[in-house]
Parts: sequence; C-alpha cells; structure tokens
Amino acid sequence: MRPITNSSPIIQHSAWQRAGQHFSVRLGASVLLILLLLALLAPWLGTVDPTLFDPASRDQRPGQTGTITTLEGETLRHYFLMGADSLGRDMYSRVIYGTRISLSVGFLSALLALMAGVSLGLIAGYLRWVDGLCMRMMDGLMAIPGILIAIAFVAVWRPSLSTLIIAIAIPEIPRVTRLVRSLVLSLREAPYIEAAISLGTPTLKILFRHVLPNTLAPLLVQGTYLCASGMLIESVLSFLGVGLPSDIPTWGNIMAEARVQFNAYPYTIFFPGAFLALTVLAVNLLGDGLRDTLDPKLAKRL
Repeated sequence: MRPITNSSPIIQHSAWQRAGQHFSVRLGASVLLILLLLALLAPWLGTVDPTLFDPASRDQRPGQTGTITTLEGETLRHYFLMGADSLGRDMYSRVIYGTRISLSVGFLSALLALMAGVSLGLIAGYLRWVDGLCMRMMDGLMAIPGILIAIAFVAVWRPSLSTLIIAIAIPEIPRVTRLVRSLVLSLREAPYIEAAISLGTPTLKILFRHVLPNTLAPLLVQGTYLCASGMLIESVLSFLGVGLPSDIPTWGNIMAEARVQFNAYPYTIFFPGAFLALTVLAVNLLGDGLRDTLDPKLAKRL
C-alpha cells in the first residue's frame, strides 16, 4: 500500500505564476539582480583597488579628475566618479566592492538563521517532550536585544566575516523557530500526517517529506526580511566600531569612517547609504510580493 501524502502543497505552480506577475516581486527581483551583477563584476567594474589610498587625492569631490599612485609607484590620472575619502581611496571602487560583502552578510546570515531555526522548530513542533525546553530557551534568547547579542559575540571572538555572520544570525534564530513551530503544530494533526504515522513512516521522513515542504512559503518570505535585517545590523555594528575592519569595504564601515566629515563631505555617506537603502527596499518589496502571492488567504484578494 502506498503512503498517503499531501496532495496540495503550499507552493503550487499557479502561486509561482502569480508571483512572477506581481509588480513588487518583479521590481525587487530586478534591482537585486542588478546589485548581484555589480557584486560579481566588481573586479572589472571597480576602477582601482578599494584599499589603495593616496594622500594627494584625499577628499576629492565627485566628478573631479586627479591623480592616484598605485602600489608599484606609478602615477595615473583617475576620474573620481563618487569622489575620494579622507585617505584618498576611491569611493566608487569601495562602494562597488562593498556590494559583495554586504550582500554576502545579508544572505548568509539569513540562510544560517533559517537552517538553525527550521531544525529547532521542526523538532519542537513535532516532538511534544522537546517543545517546552526548546521554547523556553528561545524565549530567554529573545529577551536579550539582538544588537547586544551581536556586539557581545563579536567582542569575544576576533572580528571577521564568519564571526559577523554568526553574530547577526543568532538573534534571528528564535523568530524562525517560533514560526516553524507554529506551522508544525497546525500540520501535525493533518489527516495525511496521521495516515503516515499509522503506516509506520519514520519520524525523520515525515518531517522532511510531509511537514517541511508545507513550511517553505512562509520561510521564503521570512528569509527576505532576515536578509534585509542582516545588512542593516552589519551597518549598525560597523557604525559602532565592532564590525569588519576598514580593509574589508562594506557599506556600513564606509559610512562609519565618513561620519566625522559628514558636514564637509556628505557624499562619503550618501553613496553607500543610498546603495544600502535601495537594497533593503528591493528585498522588502520582494518579500511583500511573495507574501501576497504565496499566502493562500491573501492570494484570493489579488
């Protein structure tokens, strides 16, 4: 006898078709695709090394043409599209290269939080005897402000890209865990789950074959918000001086270094801030569009 499976998964082909036709999804995905291309092509789009500084070119205004000295000692004429910072580093190259790090931090921190949260949420929602202990631990973690957890983690370990990603992901794990747990609690009593249990289906197979696929739509939406939140938290940590070192350009530490000269040279904060705001807006538009199209209740109104 064949096991009874769920014949109507949450993410259906028609839902993906609606998502592809939704204006917010198209706009957000298009902007993110352009930013992703900028990140991948940074070595070719960046005009000079983002860590190269030349005191003679410091505080160049956007659009000015000056000279820059390479590491080999060669002096070249250079067009400063976005100006130069107080150390003579080209702002355009730093912002373009910063796209790679900022997007990586947002995506990887969201992925890490989803992986940990899904695992804990599946176990807590399906196994009743684990539920109480797991959720009390999550409640305790949520009682501490996320930015404080991130600062403490970075302060204990040496600041690096991997440390920063883990520090940003940890405060988001309880939110994902609670979301998955609530979905599993509603799915646990479904007829196809009870049928699978009665047929002796192993617990892991039930979780990953019958329960997990029905949580993908809410998790996909949640992941977009976690990605946007990760990039913002990275900027806050850099602004507070506990982010990545300045030799690794990110939008956050570019703005952090430029804040002391904001009144005289506002462009040093404007350009990375504009890229950050545009990226977060695109991710949120994508998340809102996916929520409207993948949620069956909201999809009926479209």
